[in-house]
Amino acid sequence: MHFICSGLSRTDLQWILKTENNNLHFAFDHHKINFEMKNFTSLVLAIATVYTLNAQTTWSLDKSHTSVGFVTTHMTISEVEGEFQEFDGTVVSNGEDFAGSTVEFTAQVGSITTNNDRRDGHLKSDDFFNAEMYPELKFSGNIIKEGDDHFLVGDLTIRDVTKPIKFDVKYGGQVPGRNGQKAGFKVTGTIDRFEYGLKWNAAMEAGGLMVGKDVEIVCRIELNEQAS
Repeated sequence: MHFICSGLSRTDLQWILKTENNNLHFAFDHHKINFEMKNFTSLVLAIATVYTLNAQTTWSLDKSHTSVGFVTTHMTISEVEGEFQEFDGTVVSNGEDFAGSTVEFTAQVGSITTNNDRRDGHLKSDDFFNAEMYPELKFSGNIIKEGDDHFLVGDLTIRDVTKPIKFDVKYGGQVPGRNGQKAGFKVTGTIDRFEYGLKWNAAMEAGGLMVGKDVEIVCRIELNEQAS
């Protein structure tokens, strides 16, 4: 800071120095305010980003557009299909692609149907599910993503026997619905029913088993976004 002091009184010089000092303080404080505002804005943006990344969405099953089915072989030459008609479940997602989502699902064993009353009664008996003693089958796990592929991993419980499973998931994407987003999936996989205590069978004279031990699971699922 330079001053030309010629012709200035002592009082004038003191006033100039005081004015310049105040200006300097103002400039410093103004810079400080700008700096603090920038820091505050950055902090708010960071919090908003973290919140967005960690925001969770809860989804419920659209039961009128969801089926929980299974297929197994009969007499080694054909297949029999069935499904559970009463079920419930929720999915909690952290992102649009559902990677890392948690999944909880239950089905009522007594609702099993193969379109044959006699066969359905046999499936509900102790030879298979024992619907009276074990009224529910349960799944608890996650949707994971490996590369571009989705999988359902977790624990499946039937007759109080819990086994880890890993099923393929085809993610159909999302569309806006009447009351929020809708999401679609197809889940497929295979379990060994013997591992869960569903061990009834009869050997055929020509070889093989009356009912196949491997059961293919086929679930077509539509989810409704729940209001937050």
